[in-house]
Amino acid sequence: MNRLNSLLSIILMTTCAMAQTTAEDVLSVARRANNYFMNKYQDPTLPTNVKRVRPSSLWTRAVYYEGLMALYEIDRDKRYTDYTDRWASFHQWTPRNGVTTNDADDQCCGQTYLDRYEQVGGEEKIAHVRENLLHQMVTPNQKSTNPNMKTQSRVPSLYGWWTWIDAIQMAMPLYFQMTRITGDRQYLNHAMKMYTWSRDTLAGGLFNKKEGLWWRDADYVPPYKEPDGNQCYWSRGNGWVYAALVRCMNQLSPKDKIYKQLKQDFLLMSKALVKCQREDGFWNPSLTSSNYEMKETSGTALFLYGMAWGIQKGYLKEKAYRPVCDKAWKAMVKDAVHHDGFLGWMQGTGKDPSAGQPLSYDKVPDFEDYGTGCFLLGAAEYYKLLKQQP
Repeated sequence: MNRLNSLLSIILMTTCAMAQTTAEDVLSVARRANNYFMNKYQDPTLPTNVKRVRPSSLWTRAVYYEGLMALYEIDRDKRYTDYTDRWASFHQWTPRNGVTTNDADDQCCGQTYLDRYEQVGGEEKIAHVRENLLHQMVTPNQKSTNPNMKTQSRVPSLYGWWTWIDAIQMAMPLYFQMTRITGDRQYLNHAMKMYTWSRDTLAGGLFNKKEGLWWRDADYVPPYKEPDGNQCYWSRGNGWVYAALVRCMNQLSPKDKIYKQLKQDFLLMSKALVKCQREDGFWNPSLTSSNYEMKETSGTALFLYGMAWGIQKGYLKEKAYRPVCDKAWKAMVKDAVHHDGFLGWMQGTGKDPSAGQPLSYDKVPDFEDYGTGCFLLGAAEYYKLLKQQP
């Protein structure tokens, strides 16, 4: 009898291992992760208090709402929009630090404000965001660096605001949303000039086109190297750009010349990122270096988001990229998602692979919100992929 029970257990485990993940499985896990967050942070108006008090409209929380809106797209639960509207109304549908801020981190919350405007209307949801963008579009950054990095001179730049690649995700989709809503391409065109400045001019260009990956900011371009002599390509930083490209293209017609330009960068990144995936399905905090080789959830979720989208669009070959997506999702569910929905192996805030180390299954990052947002973005897009191509 014991031998029979053992055999049955082996068969059951093998069957479970071979069972394919369904879209409903993905939705169930996404709900679990989101319920954990909403239960822990029941009042969305309360400020955060990590070393100092910050309003809940800061970028970390804004990224969470991007994920929540993605979840709402596939799971029309009124709790999500009630929670969102309470948060946004409390902040008067205004960028953090007001309409004169030029900081992309402050502007990130506007993406969700505009999402809600498109869903239910209400001029108050868009007015302050529009005022803020119009302000930035005529305001040079007096501190932006000269394109000639051999000199120490500084010159003002109307387009030199996104000096770190995270900013591309925080603000660039907002400009594209505003163009979609208003039909006015001045927002989109200005954003593309800022993007191009970061991509091609700042520190000689933060995007390494040959390798298809981004340096986080001017501090990490060559001759900077990781301790093993390799380039420092931060996982989540590249994830921010990868997600931003998707979110911007979603606002445009595929026939638009700007769409085609962004698609080229998306394909270059996709080709590079697929080579960096770990055998277990995760990506390391440092994409091409042996420094900090370990599982990391936020970057993994963002890469899943982009690749699942690319497969659905027909830009990425399913035969090559579907296994990458499947491995990434299974890895996160197996090794990062706790029974109560807490997400482990999540890197804390920072600017490079060393931030928030060491990571682990149980460690709580300094902020839980943006990681949950990244996870929900990846889960929602993977859900759509499974719905489209089970």
